[in-house]
Amino acid sequence: MSEQILKACKELIDNAKMGCADLVFKDICLEVLSRARTIIPDGQFDQLVAYAADKMREKIPLEVQPFSIP
Repeated sequence: MSEQILKACKELIDNAKMGCADLVFKDICLEVLSRARTIIPDGQFDQLVAYAADKMREKIPLEVQPFSIP
């Protein structure tokens, strides 16, 4: 069961990374980590912390749309 919870937490972090601004993403990560702390074993929590830290270090390339004047 805890393996499924760990996977779900990672998916939440991935989804937040793709759909949120950086500051909001970090806030969501902290929320996921604080809730996961009480329900998954220490070893898995350490894995989740490392996973979240890696995602926080990732940079999402910005798509620059050309600006045109009509």
